[in-house]
Order: sequence, then C-alpha cells, then structure tokens
Amino acid sequence: MTVSKYSANGNDFVIFHTFIKKDRSELAKKICHRQNGIGADGLIVLIPHDKVDFQGNQSNIDFEWQFYNSDGSEASMCGNGSRACAHYAFVNELAPKSMKFLTGAGVIGVDVEGNMVQSELTPPKILDKNIMENGKLWWKIDTGVPHLVHITKNIDLFDINEARELRHKYNANVNIVTVLADGNLRVRTYERGVENETLACGTGMAACFYRAYQEALVQNNIEVYPTSGEVLYLGVNDKTITFSGEVKKVFVTEVGN
Repeated sequence: MTVSKYSANGNDFVIFHTFIKKDRSELAKKICHRQNGIGADGLIVLIPHDKVDFQGNQSNIDFEWQFYNSDGSEASMCGNGSRACAHYAFVNELAPKSMKFLTGAGVIGVDVEGNMVQSELTPPKILDKNIMENGKLWWKIDTGVPHLVHITKNIDLFDINEARELRHKYNANVNIVTVLADGNLRVRTYERGVENETLACGTGMAACFYRAYQEALVQNNIEVYPTSGEVLYLGVNDKTITFSGEVKKVFVTEVGN
C-alpha cells in the first residue's frame, strides 16, 4: 500500500486513497504510532462519494474521507487535515484545484494554490458561552468538532492536567488563546484522540478566532499562530470561517497492511 506523509502547520497525517470503505481504526493505531509505525496525528483515507469514481464522473462532491485520530477513534472534521487531504487529492489527480468533499461534519470547499491551501469550514456553532471551570470562563464552540476556548493573557500557562479533565468532562478539545498587541492570535490546543497538546489544530484555531471575533477583540481577517509557530490566515464571512496556510508533502512510502 502506497501512502503519503503530510505536515500542515505542525499537524502530521498519513494519507492514501482507495475504492473500499471499511473500518480502519486498527490500521490508524498501527500506522500513526510514533515508534512502531510511520508516526502521525491522524490517518486520512479518500474514497469515492456515492459510487462516483476518481476518474471524472460528474458530481458536485469530488470524494469523501474517513478521518482517524492516532488512537483509532474517528473524527468528524480536522481543519489542517482537510488542507493536507486536498493537496494530496489535487497532486494525485483525484480532484481539481477547487474541490468539495464530504466530511463527518458536512461538505467543505477547498482551494489549492501551490503549497498554499484554503479550506472553507462548516458554519461555526456556539454551544455554550457560560462554562465556568477553575475560575475561568470557557466557551464551547463547534467548528466541525467541539472545542472549549478560554481567552488568557498568559499563553504559557497551559495546564495539561486541567485540559485533560475538561476534555473528558465536556467531550471537547481544549484551547487557550491570547490576543497579541498587533491584533493577531496565539493558540494552544489539547486534542481528543491524540490525548495531548498538539503543535496545531485547525478547527481549534478557528474556534479561538471565532470567539475573539464575536467579542470584538480581533478583525475579520487575521493571522493565527499555533504552538508550531507557523502562520495561519483566518477570516470570517456571513456563514463560514476560511482557513488558509501552507502544507508540506513530507514523503511517499510503501507500507504493509
């Protein structure tokens, strides 16, 4: 089996395409293992949508995906994964530069321009604005998957044990965000499925941006910096959040089933 390894702003993924849809949770655990596998935050599998093949039968959706976290659990959406996936689809001639594909959170649109890829995420939903935990105000926002967001002045104080507890209590990823002097954001995220802080999380950055925008702390087009330090560009229109940044094809290799 030929697979590609991608990195998108610190999130890394193993990606391949196939015509067969089946449960690949055990493969995800094996292939994403940092010591005994390739090592990745997630596994992405592209499959044809509704019996439409990769070779050009007309459809308004180019393909669908299966997304697995490194622990084998499935996730509805992954912002950075969507951008890596789209780049893979384009360079492997599975979809045009401007494409639509089906995720567990719905259909998203993605545009590929060289190594820069922009996703238009599903419309964000504010689930709760009044979560008080340990003296901190959290919002719960769904940007494809649920996220807790707390705005802080000190981004360096991220209590991983607290994040882990909140992740299980609210079944959500956990983010802290700070507004920089220039009006941009820095974000740190604890992710479900990885069960630790990750170098970046696209839907997490989108949730942090959306809360800051709703509270009039930022403009409608800004830069966001995850733990990896790489820059992402986020914007908001009437319905959706746009999410743009560079992706890197790290290598292609063959693995056994």
